[in-house]
Amino acid sequence: MSEPVSALNGASFEGLVTLQDRGPTGMITLRGDLAAPAMAKALDKVSGLTIPATRRVQPAKGSGQAQAAWMSPDELLLILPYGQVATVCASLSAALEGTHHLVADVSDARALITVSGPDARVREVLAKLAPVDLHPAQFGPGDFRRTRLAQVAGAFWMPEAGRIDVVCFRSVAQYVFDLLSAAADPAASVDYFG
Repeated sequence: MSEPVSALNGASFEGLVTLQDRGPTGMITLRGDLAAPAMAKALDKVSGLTIPATRRVQPAKGSGQAQAAWMSPDELLLILPYGQVATVCASLSAALEGTHHLVADVSDARALITVSGPDARVREVLAKLAPVDLHPAQFGPGDFRRTRLAQVAGAFWMPEAGRIDVVCFRSVAQYVFDLLSAAADPAASVDYFG
């Protein structure tokens, strides 16, 4: 069996911030009635995750590496280690049997890029590309936004101050990486966030 390869093949960039391809990352689209007790119970039982609030990302309880991100009123994006996806998909499907739901492995259709560095610089880089208010009073750790990055769909969240994780379609991963690199060019600094 062949090993998974990320769209960016480990690319990195150093500028105002550090950009890093996160490599193969497990991602599952989970759709259904997020208010249904069966959905919350299945998610907790299978992955230790809880349903996040609107426009939030929720890490797994304890020391788990999984996260659940709110994508829409009936959709979550589960982010977890690549090797766990098949098991989690099968377990979720079994736990939700008899309820209206969709569980889809989208790992190989997505790319994940980490933007890290001084908090103000990380915010500045993303603010150049996305129509999102990134002021610390409006966007902080645990916040998630599904938006566009210049001309393509994307989403991002802040796991902690000074770091934003960006997810996009694999087909536009190089474009998004290049956009982020241009926005992170030290010559393009505007010091908007101080």
